[in-house]
Amino acid sequence: MELGGYANRIGWVDLSAGKVEFKPMPEDDARKYIGGRGLGVKFVFDNGPKVDALSPDNILCFMNGPLTGSEANMSGRMAVVTKSPLTGTVTDSHHGGWSAARLRWAGFDGLVFKGKAAKPTYAYIHDDQLELLDASEVWGKGVHDTIKHFKNKYGEKDLTVITIGPAGENQVKFACWINEDDRASGRGGTGCVGGSKNLKAIVIKSEKKIVKAANRDKWKEAHKKSLAEIMDERVVTSPRKGGLSVYGTNVLMNMTNVIGGLPAKNSQFTGFEGAEKISGEFVNANILVGNPTCHACPVACKKEVEIKDGPYAGLRMESIEYEPCWSVGANCGNDDVRVVAKMIDTCNDFGMDAIEIGHPLSVYMEASEKGYTNGDGKLAWGDGAKMVELAGKIARREGIGDVMANGANAVAAHFGHPELSMTCKGQGIPAYDPRGIKGMGLGYATSNRGACHLRGYTPAAEVVGNVLGPSTVADPLAWKGKGEMNMIFQNVHAVTDCLDVCKFSTFAESLDSFAAQYEAMTGVPADAGHLLKVGERVYNLERHINNLSGFGEGSDTLPKRFTTEPSTMGGSKGHICELDDMLVEYYDKRGWVNGVVPESKLKELEII
Repeated sequence: MELGGYANRIGWVDLSAGKVEFKPMPEDDARKYIGGRGLGVKFVFDNGPKVDALSPDNILCFMNGPLTGSEANMSGRMAVVTKSPLTGTVTDSHHGGWSAARLRWAGFDGLVFKGKAAKPTYAYIHDDQLELLDASEVWGKGVHDTIKHFKNKYGEKDLTVITIGPAGENQVKFACWINEDDRASGRGGTGCVGGSKNLKAIVIKSEKKIVKAANRDKWKEAHKKSLAEIMDERVVTSPRKGGLSVYGTNVLMNMTNVIGGLPAKNSQFTGFEGAEKISGEFVNANILVGNPTCHACPVACKKEVEIKDGPYAGLRMESIEYEPCWSVGANCGNDDVRVVAKMIDTCNDFGMDAIEIGHPLSVYMEASEKGYTNGDGKLAWGDGAKMVELAGKIARREGIGDVMANGANAVAAHFGHPELSMTCKGQGIPAYDPRGIKGMGLGYATSNRGACHLRGYTPAAEVVGNVLGPSTVADPLAWKGKGEMNMIFQNVHAVTDCLDVCKFSTFAESLDSFAAQYEAMTGVPADAGHLLKVGERVYNLERHINNLSGFGEGSDTLPKRFTTEPSTMGGSKGHICELDDMLVEYYDKRGWVNGVVPESKLKELEII
């Protein structure tokens, strides 16, 4: 392959046969889909979109982009792409840290696993090789102990371990992959797919080998511009000055609470009186002990904390991110930051999505409050000790935990009240209430992987823009114009997921800046329009896969709570989410027919 930036090598692993084949990067696909999320989605499509998520025929892809392992700012991301057991949709989930860079330094653009191993197995990558080895010794161990085991075995230097925990082994439908103890590919149940394949871990041993650009002179100029945009003191990414760098993602807790956009107690309310006690500002002032970062990232949004008192005293973990903090905090009526830390750390060790887990818990809490539990016990709002206990039962599929392991929809159905589940396409919403942040409501409904804030992060304009003032500002309570806004955000974020760079870079960098880096690295002539077309192609291919998988007209919905029950508090008081109106505008801009991609659009984008 002539393109720069790529290792031109993908490991295709047949777990059933115990065989590994190394194939070159398909150049036509690389040009159309770039890498990362885009290329992984194309592989899922080629494999057959109707495949059952937990069958051996499903594929599990660990993908890099062409900027991975280079000097590109905030380029330490890896995409895990598969068919989701939680939603039945195509899904991709990304993690930071150092695993992506090390996989690229080891000589790979990606790994694709298919089949099912006869016994617990791990992949060991070193010296341009990939070995399949016996993982029986670590099967059943938590993430933290598994990582310690491999560090003892192979040495800590130049080592990355990506692993599932007991939740993945027991096929909890929102189980995830964790690397470096706390960095999660959290959403969609990718770890559940790993467990179904008896794949415990991917262990990568590789020295630093910074990837060089095809055009070094152009790269120097593009990289310099990119860094200047990120370092600008006026933006949230500014190191040690911007809100994202100082407080981490949890800088959003107080911001969304003030405007009436913070869902509380299973979204019965749009604000939480205990928000300050679990906010980024509170964490910074009381329990912060470190600011670790990812490969090539000057922002350092991760916040390492240590609990100083109470039953979890001595717990040191990373990190209290906004969405997980909301999920087991405001969403569950919990304002104890110590419980938040313990719950997130527990989820990381079991290998579970710390955003998703709050949904079966909060459904159980509301069902208890309203007398719906029918002899299945009770769970009070904010009962931290029992939340921690239930996390273990979910991971082990014990008692009511066996029901909860299948997600919020299963719990709500078990109690006979499906309306209590705050999900879209089976996945729980993140930490933004559609009645107070309306663009996000449309984003949840039209997300191809189920309810998600990262498909198209409209709060960048609706929340961050109004409070901290970047170039784009939008009224969070207005619905008009949100169709086109969502489409643009979705296309942009699809591109960054293909490159694969952190979405927080979009708070500072322009598409022109990304295009300049992509062109310098690969040699492919590119501008903002070129990248937007790639993003549109990826988003439409995902939607096409979902259409073929049974998600037809009428699949883009929100829980009725958001469209029929007005907010009673904060800046959003009296508002509902006008989803139907926004969908008309959105489908028109997308060129879709009630959520279905027509053949003409697929041909226009060269998908078929």
